[in-house]
Order: sequence, then C-alpha cells, then structure tokens
Amino acid sequence: MTDHDIQNQPTEYDSPWKEILKVYFKDFLAFFLPEAHDGIDWQRDPEFLDKELDRITKEAQAKNRRVDMLIKVWLLNGDELWVLIHVEVQGDRDHEFAERMYTCQYRAYDLHRRPVVGLAILADEEASWRVSEYRQEIFGSEVVYRFNTVKLLDYLDHLSDLETSDNPFAIVTLAHLRAKQTKNQPEVRYREKMSIVRSLRHRGFNHQEIIDLCRFIDWVLSLPERLDDQFWKEQSNFEENQEMQYVTSVERKGEERGRLAGIQIGRQEGEATILTRQLQRRFGAIPEWASEKISKAEPSTLEEWSLRILDAPTLDSVLADLS
Repeated sequence: MTDHDIQNQPTEYDSPWKEILKVYFKDFLAFFLPEAHDGIDWQRDPEFLDKELDRITKEAQAKNRRVDMLIKVWLLNGDELWVLIHVEVQGDRDHEFAERMYTCQYRAYDLHRRPVVGLAILADEEASWRVSEYRQEIFGSEVVYRFNTVKLLDYLDHLSDLETSDNPFAIVTLAHLRAKQTKNQPEVRYREKMSIVRSLRHRGFNHQEIIDLCRFIDWVLSLPERLDDQFWKEQSNFEENQEMQYVTSVERKGEERGRLAGIQIGRQEGEATILTRQLQRRFGAIPEWASEKISKAEPSTLEEWSLRILDAPTLDSVLADLS
C-alpha cells in the first residue's frame, strides 16, 4: 500500500472498537461512566446480549458506521440492569441519532421490561455536534429521553491525562484521537504510534493487555506499507533489546500479510487467540484439551464458537462440534 493509497482509504474503526469494548467492558465504564461502574456488582460477569440487540434494531437503518452493544449487568443490590451503548465511530452530524437512541431504549424496555442505561460515544470529527436528548411534543403530550454522551474530541484538552492513565480506554481514546489528527500525515502518525506503543510497558499493563491494546493501536493507526514494515522491524528490535516480546502486530496484520518479524500469524491463529481470551474471561483457566481443539479448528468454526460464548452455560457447550 502506497502513501497515496492510505490517504484515500477509509479507516475502519468499528471492528477494533467492538473487540476492545467486549474484552474490557469494566474498564470502559470506569473510564466513560464511572457512576454506573461503581454501582455494578462485578463479581457477576456481564452478559453481551447480541441476539436481543438484533431483535431490537432489526428494522433500524444506520447511515454511518457505529458500534451498538447491549450488555446485561447486575447492580450491587441485586437488580438486573441493561446497558445500551452506541459508539458513533465515523459519523458526522446525524439528525436521526437521538431518535435512534430513544427507539432502541424503548424497544429494549418494551420487549424485556428491563431498565436501560443509554451511553453514546461520539467519535466523529465535528466538534459542534453534541446530542444527549430526544424530545417529542404535540398537543400537550411530551416525550423526553436523555442519555449519557461522551465526546472524544473533548479529550484533546486532557491529553496529558490520557498519556499517563493506566485505564485501557485512555489508550483507546488517545490512539483514536491520534488517528484523526494524523490523517494523511504518515510520518507524523509513525511517530505517534511508536510513542503510544512504547509507553504501554511503563503503565503497568500486563502481557495480555499490552497485546490487546496493540491490536487496537495497530488497526486504527494504520501506516503505508513502507512505514509499516519499518515500524514493526524497529519495534521487533526494541523488544529483543528489552528481552520482552509483547507485540505480535496482532491478528489483523497476520490476515493481511501473515508476517511480523518473520513469524507467520494467520487468520486461524488470530481467531484462536481472541476466542481463548474470551473463554478465559468467561470460564477461567482453559484446560489442555480445549486449547488443543481450538488450535486445530478452522476460522469459521472459531467464529461460531465465539458467538456461542454469549449464551452457552459451560465450556463444553461452547466447543461442542458444529451440527
């Protein structure tokens, strides 16, 4: 890919946002909605309600890229709560956005009779577009729906905080903002990407967290091929000197070219890594038989097993053979 190609290629942010949000949902709420985070019983694992969300939004049509997620959590008093999250990733001003938030909220409540907390992450580039309320009024009847909104551009005034925080979503936000700032500036992006990646080891993140964050950083701060090769060669040398190899260039690079510092990382390994990580968070340590089965499975099978995690009660049921 040439410099010209990458300048004209639309960056896809929705997939990495959804992936990192699923793995670090607790940190996501701690960073963006601490009041909700502090009221949730984190001894009980959140449940991602993809099927319920599909039913709620099946008739909705979105003009812009976004990430929609519906997650079931439990409050400290034992009550069940649903958290409805919209991440508007590449959108501009959308006059239907507030209505869509309201529609999803009332459909979720109408279908399942559960209280719903709405949270919108506006990751667009239009500073003046801010929306947190849907209002409808006619002949004395009025409907008002207010939801939580975070504008990522506001963090440009707090970059020093992002650069020192140990919350994964400080890194996510910083990488996303740098991606916006360095569009069509590959040399500047190269330096910013290197700075963020090098900082991870000094923030207290563990090995797996660093790999997960590097996956996001590598995806959103994409570089033209000549700089991409140079970046990972330099990073590989840095890791060897530090005797700590923590960057895999993640599975996306494996899917694209299948190499990082001479190591072949194919789609199967990428899917297997993600699935194993999800299983560990849901069921704890993964037994040897399960790891072996995952390592031999086809990517399509791994994808299906990843979907099963949402509903399957046991590890055995997740990894059951496909019919």
